[in-house]
Amino acid sequence: MGALTGLRVLDLSRVLAGPWCGQVLADLGAEVIKIERPHSGDDTRGWGPPWMKTGTGEASGQASYYQSTNRGKLSVAIDLASAEGQELVRALAASSDVLIENYKAGSLARYGLDYTTLAALNPRLVYCSITGFGQTGPRAEEPGYDFIIQGIGGLMSITGERDDLPGGGPQKVGVAFSDLMTGLYSTVAIQAALLSRERTGVGQHIDMALLDVQVATLANQSMNYLASGNVPQRFGNAHANIVPYQVFRAADRDFIIACGNDSQFIALCQSIGLPHLPDDPRFRRNADRVAHRAEIVELLSAHFLGRTADEWVSCIHAAKVPVGAINNIAQSLEEPQVIARGLMVKIPHPQNPDFAMVGSPIKMSGTPVEYVRPAPMLGQHTDEVLVGRLGLSGEQLGQLKSRGVIEQLP
Repeated sequence: MGALTGLRVLDLSRVLAGPWCGQVLADLGAEVIKIERPHSGDDTRGWGPPWMKTGTGEASGQASYYQSTNRGKLSVAIDLASAEGQELVRALAASSDVLIENYKAGSLARYGLDYTTLAALNPRLVYCSITGFGQTGPRAEEPGYDFIIQGIGGLMSITGERDDLPGGGPQKVGVAFSDLMTGLYSTVAIQAALLSRERTGVGQHIDMALLDVQVATLANQSMNYLASGNVPQRFGNAHANIVPYQVFRAADRDFIIACGNDSQFIALCQSIGLPHLPDDPRFRRNADRVAHRAEIVELLSAHFLGRTADEWVSCIHAAKVPVGAINNIAQSLEEPQVIARGLMVKIPHPQNPDFAMVGSPIKMSGTPVEYVRPAPMLGQHTDEVLVGRLGLSGEQLGQLKSRGVIEQLP
């Protein structure tokens, strides 16, 4: 039994931020019913290659992107453009605890699926809207994609190498950071709203915006600007406030050093054969090293070229200074610590009984995460949900299918 067993979530969202939120809730035990368009489903079903492989090693036609964000859900294919489809969703919402949607602000009102309408049917409903720019403000009606939000929200301005260095210029993060963080913040907001409901007896509307989340997670960089008036610049693989805290090149490849305080800097210098450096007034305190960043980085960079990355990592690690290699994705999944923590899981899929994926990072002693099912096939659970939750008969299902209102996986 999961921590959220008994919680019913209606997931009308698509692509990443909303589905990520729904997947976290499903991992924690909630029943998450994903409403998808008949015939095509969530856009990310077609975001391949790569495709999930079948048990015989062939491409399945199931995009790996979709698999990564919809684990543990039930798929119900309903045409929201039809009046009958809208009524089915309203009926499901009437018995749900949470609804997640990421349609353009206000657009679900024309289907009678907006918060005001559904809250009248189910006052206890927690309704989470996720958009690019929020439900209010001059850009509320605009669509917002993660890439655009990373740019508008300032993240790309502090990501990437300096303009005066090779490869300089703003860069996006390698995963959809704004989407993922919005999904996580939405999960937190939903839990808070559910706790509030325990006290008040009523749900509420949650208004989540990718841009809000992106600006909020600028963290120390935005505070640096507010405190100093200086616009933060890109430092590439270095830290704006701490030195040395960056990538260095060894004789064979790159590695990372992350000195978080002056004691670690002293230990670092002793471990690499430069014990005199902390005595230099330019490098004694972190503030000194930040002021003389170029000098200390140049000195260390020249020194690190004398040995291999593995040799440096070994001796620095022995001194208990944070240090590490730069792994590619395959190497990160094979990292012994990752394996020991159980992050690689196998969840039987209808097309691959040995389907592997990365699991949840959440570890709970009393209610551990359970992997009940993989991401669903389109419409895999339509009949099951409409019969089990709404009490529809076989005849009613047949009529709805004949009119194209619903679709069930053959």
